[in-house]
Amino acid sequence: MKKFFSLVLSVILLSSCASILSGTKAKVQFDDHKVKRVDLTVDGEKHPNMNLPATVKVRRGFKDSKVIAEAEGYDPSTIDIHKNFNATTLVNILIGGIFGIAIDAATGAMMKPSSKFYNLGMCPTTSGNYVKDPTIVADEATNRVSRDNPGATALERTIIRWYFDSAPRGARIFWRVISSVPDQVKNTNELYLTTTPYEETRSFNISGLTYENSRDVTIEIKLSMPGYHDQVKRYNVRQAIDQQEISGFFDMVQKKEE
Repeated sequence: MKKFFSLVLSVILLSSCASILSGTKAKVQFDDHKVKRVDLTVDGEKHPNMNLPATVKVRRGFKDSKVIAEAEGYDPSTIDIHKNFNATTLVNILIGGIFGIAIDAATGAMMKPSSKFYNLGMCPTTSGNYVKDPTIVADEATNRVSRDNPGATALERTIIRWYFDSAPRGARIFWRVISSVPDQVKNTNELYLTTTPYEETRSFNISGLTYENSRDVTIEIKLSMPGYHDQVKRYNVRQAIDQQEISGFFDMVQKKEE
């Protein structure tokens, strides 16, 4: 009888391969270059007063995980962490068959977060209609960027951090302006920037742009790579100015062979 129970226990342990190798939770890292300490709430569990960059564990499983970041002087930031298939489960198919897959499905071990790194992208708390930023005050908010007088506006002197990365790296980055006020700010064609990873500080010297109309202007970032689907994200220019950053991480999705 003891041998029988030992055999059953061995089968269960071997069958739940992904559960053993990966666990039911996965580590992810959060960071924000503007903030040093945050309170994180991950899947309803609080992690107070954490130094950035901070590594915490999120649940695996099929449901997205929700992360809420809070810091003094900043608006709360919410991130939804999507899940992808965990390749370790393929080992379980060979070892445990259907029984092992059932265990991995029940424990959530067959899924994992789509990325290991997330930028919190926190925005400074606003006061009235203007951000607490001495470079963009009320009497300068309508000054328009002009090629006839470059660098004359506070908006052009406000430095924005641009940061983009991808998995895998080496994707080509393109960007363009999308405007809902074309009489003030014109739409542009795609412009090639560089390849990932990319980090630079630069300003929004877009012709016709003001701090007031920047809420109606969007920057579209497209990543392209042979053998992968194009990935596109759009960023509101007003928000980027307020948080002094435009950044994103792109998970490139490989094309299926036909």
